[in-house]
Amino acid sequence: MERRKFLASSLVASALAVNAPAGASGEPERDSGGRQYYELRCYQLRQGPQVKLTNAFLRDALIPALGRLGIAPVGVFNQAIGADSPRIYVLMPSTSLETLMSAETKLAGDSAYQEAGNAFLAAPAESPAYVRVKSKLMIAFAGHPQITPPATTGAHPLRTFELRTYESPSDRDHTRKVEMFHHGEFDIFVQAGFWPVFYGDTLIGSRMPNLTYMLAFSSLDDRNRLWSAFGSSPAWKKLSTSARYAFEEIVTNISNVILSPAPYSQI
Repeated sequence: MERRKFLASSLVASALAVNAPAGASGEPERDSGGRQYYELRCYQLRQGPQVKLTNAFLRDALIPALGRLGIAPVGVFNQAIGADSPRIYVLMPSTSLETLMSAETKLAGDSAYQEAGNAFLAAPAESPAYVRVKSKLMIAFAGHPQITPPATTGAHPLRTFELRTYESPSDRDHTRKVEMFHHGEFDIFVQAGFWPVFYGDTLIGSRMPNLTYMLAFSSLDDRNRLWSAFGSSPAWKKLSTSARYAFEEIVTNISNVILSPAPYSQI
């Protein structure tokens, strides 16, 4: 337990130093601002029984059990456009890093979770529940410290999400890109009509340093229209060509997937 607390403290200190918006001097401001932590989990599946089994596990076992730990709202998204489908993404937020880090241990002792999820958790080797699971741990950007589910979430109409990851070639460039969001990019997204769901700086994961964020739309056509408005925005053109951010390629790879929410998703 003490080792876990030490690791949590170290991660928080590093994230606050790298991720906080820069002040007038260009130095990061160290203020947690009530920021959430996110685990983003990706289940890689095969078409067929794995899809049904995983959805039943997430709906009937994992989401209720996470709720008992205070982890909510939990987003569950099916990959609509992207490589290696089918994939299911699960977004788990908490204001406590300790809660996220200890969740698996606590779930192991949750009899209701174990019973409801038994078919998934105890799937035999010859008929596994999934191909692989990938996970990353993030901290929310200081300027967008909490998940903001789209206003339509409660009614569950048709809606589309985009998950984007930006990789940078160095820690300095990554810090500049995070700063860029805080120094105008947030506002440009909103002015263009986007609905930002979350912005996260990766603490543990692959292909670091990187950041990930999620946007919501009413449809794919709406998404294309908004990106067009974003790209032609005078404010974006000014920000993206400023000497502070255009001195080199501060983002060297962008990956994105288009997602649709599961019927039981809380986001």
